[in-house]
Amino acid sequence: MVRGRRGGYTRLMLRALLTSIFLLTAPPAMAQGPVVFAASSLKTALDDVAVAWEMRGNPAPVLVYAGSSALARQIDQGAPADLVFTASADWMAWLKSRELVVPGSEIALLGNELVLIGPAGDAPLALDADAVAARIGADRLAMALVDAVPAGQYGRAALEALGMWGRLAPSVAQTDNVRAALALVARQETPLGIVYATDALAERRVSVLATFPEDSHPPIEILLALVQDTNRARAFYTFLQSPEARAIFVAQGFK
Repeated sequence: MVRGRRGGYTRLMLRALLTSIFLLTAPPAMAQGPVVFAASSLKTALDDVAVAWEMRGNPAPVLVYAGSSALARQIDQGAPADLVFTASADWMAWLKSRELVVPGSEIALLGNELVLIGPAGDAPLALDADAVAARIGADRLAMALVDAVPAGQYGRAALEALGMWGRLAPSVAQTDNVRAALALVARQETPLGIVYATDALAERRVSVLATFPEDSHPPIEILLALVQDTNRARAFYTFLQSPEARAIFVAQGFK
């Protein structure tokens, strides 16, 4: 009996020792990266910035892409974002009015251009209502939501300024975000679309047919702000403003 108890005790001690060794040598749980809500137009560039961030030994950020309006409303409903990018000052102001971003953290980080696109290889097109309508025919002009998503709002403003909206409005196919409008043209489901220059650069299946004059729409600004004032959020917020990150954004066509 004594030997049995001693054997059981020895096994218990050995098990405890092995457990202690495992706890001491096991790798720590992976740190959580910052959760970033970003306008869809940032996807290609921000994905590359995230890779550069990870290569520095940092935990991968969680990137959530959608239209600025959808992102703002999700944050308003309590979505756990650490940082937010919007593609217009209006939606950043909306977040600020609800005290949903850290005061003083909002910055205009990037700029962009608005372009008319068609399938790759299509000939350039004049920004004229008759010319665009003729190219569309009985089909559609793809745009992000013209009353809610910044790319759609900029597009409508440009068409109105150029006297084209009244003629083209019945042909507009609205999408939830600018990347969805880009996809319609890339898949040749619509012959034309209005997107940001950076979107067109990121998709080899489309060509830029015309660039809208800068004075035909409000300035296109990509704004960044902190939603949570935490160490992980601040660290990525700082990196996004670094020369390394800015070089990646510029390489993707941002100003």
